Formats: sequence, structure tokens, C-alpha cells
Amino acid sequence: MDTATVERKESTVAVMAKPPRGQAAPSKASGQFGKWAGRLLSPTLGLELSGISLATDFSTEDTTALRGLLARHKVLVFRDQDITPAQHVAFARRFGELEVHPIIKRHPDHPELVTFIHNDVNVGVENVYHSDTSFYPEPSMGSVLRCVECPEVGGDTIFVNMVAAYEALPDQVKEKLVGLNAMHDASVVFSNRTPTPEGRAKLRQDIPAVEHPVVRTHPETGEKILYVNEAFTTHFANFRQVNEGVWNRDAPTQARDLFAYLLRQARTPEFQVRIQWQKDTVVFWDNRAVQHYAIMDYYPHVRSMMRATVIGDRPA
Repeated sequence: MDTATVERKESTVAVMAKPPRGQAAPSKASGQFGKWAGRLLSPTLGLELSGISLATDFSTEDTTALRGLLARHKVLVFRDQDITPAQHVAFARRFGELEVHPIIKRHPDHPELVTFIHNDVNVGVENVYHSDTSFYPEPSMGSVLRCVECPEVGGDTIFVNMVAAYEALPDQVKEKLVGLNAMHDASVVFSNRTPTPEGRAKLRQDIPAVEHPVVRTHPETGEKILYVNEAFTTHFANFRQVNEGVWNRDAPTQARDLFAYLLRQARTPEFQVRIQWQKDTVVFWDNRAVQHYAIMDYYPHVRSMMRATVIGDRPA
């Protein structure tokens, strides 16, 4: 076996992910979480809160408490939230300035709300693990998604804890990621909406690709987060530089193998929770630390959603 083959094999060691370190599974699922009762949805992430209305005029203390629960549990679920679009926007705005998405269809009266309506003539295509707007210099902090109408069965969303995904990486892989950056590009997903080369060139000009750390640090918890996703991350930006300039015949293969290995971590069931939607369910997730996958298994039935997105900060 030649040296290049050995190095290639070493670059993809430990394909089986280890359990997250330093965090034991909870012994009880239900309990009191601050002033609200709640139920954990998985050992890894997800908290469903009860006895709360998002139409409430929250105090500063309550908003701070919810933000803390979001940082800790990463996915918050609220059932039976019969709120108006204006109330939806008002709740999300308590956590920061809201994004107006440049491409996805928006609510006619509230441009901060994007709408997703899929049925027998408009089939959903979101089924890939991704982090919203990672293609921005300052990707979103979080998203607040409300179910307006959903099928009786199907149309669930999978959420993935990318802190746990990073923690489970072998130490020798973590060492390879120190100082490593990757490119994020909106045109990978949205270029299909522009039928001409000129239109795609304009999209790349309007939303140019950006460079982010492969491992970012959560600005509130200090946790390390694996920050690459299948939808928008295209390649490493500086693989050669962090490998001391080495660029031999096997280096491109090593880079591709490592990149693919990192993307696969989001598919690990131990890092996931699956949310079953009901009408007027609202899910608020920490987009810095979580990826998600909208399952398209409900054709030809209707799935209608509205989402407000809170602008975040530059990954570091």
C-alpha cells in the first residue's frame, strides 16, 4: 500500500460517531423550566413548553428566560398558538432585528414573514440538512416557524444538534479543523430559480459567497459548533494553508473526504429530534447550533408554514 493510500485512509478514520462527551442523558423528561412547565423531546435537544401564549406581551425577564432556554435546548416547541401574522412578527422581533429574505416568497402584509405552501402542484424540495442563511456574512440567529396547515400525517421536520456533532468527532479530526474555513454560497440552492447564465451571475453578484469557520463558537454558551451544511457549504477555503502548504497528489482527495465526512455528521440519529407538526404549532430554533431537514413525504396534501428569522452575528 503506497503512502498516498495510507494518508487517504487516515483522513477518514472513525466514521462511526462517538456519543457526546460530558453530558449525561436526563433521568426525567418533564419538569419545570423557569416559570413554565415543559417536556424534553430527546436527550440531545428539544424542549416543548406548555402554558404559554406567544401573543403575550412578554416582559424583558421572560424574553431573557426564553432566550436562555433556546441556547440550552436549541429547539423550543409551542403548541396551540393561534396567533396572527402580526403577533408572529412581534414575538420574533423580541429577540432581534428580523430578516427580509431576498428570494423566498413573503407575506403580503409582513415582509419579515416568508411563506412555504406545498401541495399537489407545488412539491416541497427542502429535504436536505441545512442551516438557514449560512450564505450571509451574518447568518440568522434563529427562526420562528408556525404551522398554518399541515397533513394529518407526514411533513415532520428533523432538527440536528451540531454542538453534539462536533463533540462526538474524534480528537484527530478536531485537530484538522483548527483554523479551517469553508465557503457558503446561496446560488447552490437558489440558482434553479434563474433560468439563464446571466440571471445566475446576477444572483452570485447580489449574494456573493462568504467564508465562515468550519467550527464556530456559540456567542452565548461558548460551545463549539460544527458549522458546515449540505445545502450551502461548497468546499474548504484554506485547506492547504492549515496543512502547512502541503499540496501533493493526494491532498485534493483528503480535502474532499474530510469535507464529506463532516457533512455526514448531521445524519446521525443520536444528534437529532423529529418534530411532528400540528396546526398552530410554533418551533423556535437556534440556527447557529442547529440544522434541520423538512421531510417531503406528504404529497399531494397541503403543508403551509410561515417563518420569521432573527438576524444573527458573524460566526467566529
